[in-house]
Amino acid sequence: MNEVGVLVVDDDFMVARIHTQFVERTSGFRVVGVASSGQAALADIARLRPDLVLLDVHLPDMTGIEVLRRLRADGDDVGVLVVTAAREADTVRAAASGGAVHYLVKPFDYDDLRVRLESFRSAYLALSGSAAPGQQDIDAVFGVAAPAPAATLPKGLSPQTADLVASALEEAGELSAAECADVVGISRVSARRYLEHFVARGSASVRLQYGGAGRPERRYRPGA
Repeated sequence: MNEVGVLVVDDDFMVARIHTQFVERTSGFRVVGVASSGQAALADIARLRPDLVLLDVHLPDMTGIEVLRRLRADGDDVGVLVVTAAREADTVRAAASGGAVHYLVKPFDYDDLRVRLESFRSAYLALSGSAAPGQQDIDAVFGVAAPAPAATLPKGLSPQTADLVASALEEAGELSAAECADVVGISRVSARRYLEHFVARGSASVRLQYGGAGRPERRYRPGA
């Protein structure tokens, strides 16, 4: 699929024109028709088979929610992006339960719509290339972010010991490398490596404590 076909549904001619211009400005989308009533929208959806419908809630003959419910009752799973001034919680819930892909409150800027159009296109394309999509493609459809990769440790550091050091630091509130080594049961050099790693990744902070003669002591605290 090269372009997503969009039907714009709004009873205000000027608003429909603006939304049409917004869609046409967005790469990968084209407007296939404009409807100004619920009945006209249902007829155009059946005739034009758009991939996405920009659907207003306030229409002269029926609400956009009724249009959405009729589509789903007929087994039509066309994408529906509700664009409306309606903010009532019941309306939002009805749109969500009817399978609307997004709900955008008027008035909005071009970028507000563009982001949602591109989100729909990404999800649409994720299922267009295979009869058995992978988990990553399925997550794109349901708006689930892929899990972040686990933070890697420098060579020579183990996740188990890192957890022990982190727990000791959290419990104490502040530790030097020597104190941490005593609590965890590792060498001071090893404790300092773990603590400095936490500082580097932002999960710990360090301050210098000045005392008598010699170098200041590095004191570590949990959190950046």
